[in-house]
Amino acid sequence: MKNLALCFLTLIMLIACKQQKIGFVDNVVLINEYQERIDVESRLQVKINAFKTRTDSLRSAFELEIKEAELKARKMSQSSIQKLSQELQQKEQILQQKVQLEQQSIAQESQTLNDSIINKVIDFVKDYGKSNNFDFILGSNEAGSVLYGEDALDLTQEMLKAMNKAYVKN
Repeated sequence: MKNLALCFLTLIMLIACKQQKIGFVDNVVLINEYQERIDVESRLQVKINAFKTRTDSLRSAFELEIKEAELKARKMSQSSIQKLSQELQQKEQILQQKVQLEQQSIAQESQTLNDSIINKVIDFVKDYGKSNNFDFILGSNEAGSVLYGEDALDLTQEMLKAMNKAYVKN
């Protein structure tokens, strides 16, 4: 009976003394330096630049049309000037709506892509933790979720290297 109690007590002590494997990553670095995010941001910047070019071109053309209308208005009757003014206001509203819709489209695409990247990073961290037998991988950020961690427990660069290696450019 004493042997059984001694074995049971030893087993409990072994379980209680098990060291947990814990690491942490800097969330901001992990996401911002992830190559897929850099590539996505670059593609979005190309779209934004093209959008700005189109918008500037449309606005310049509209401003030219206004100047031409101002010249024509000098020779027009008051009712014709009002009609021309209304037409220009409608064109301006249509232009503003087009610009706004495209801005919303780019913003939505950006949000969707960023959400996808964040989910990929979270999934990668989970898989990394499981395959490397971590009990916990904590995330640090500017808000201070990890206020201190030994450098040896910082997995950020190791995980970033693994994520970028696993990333295949489209």
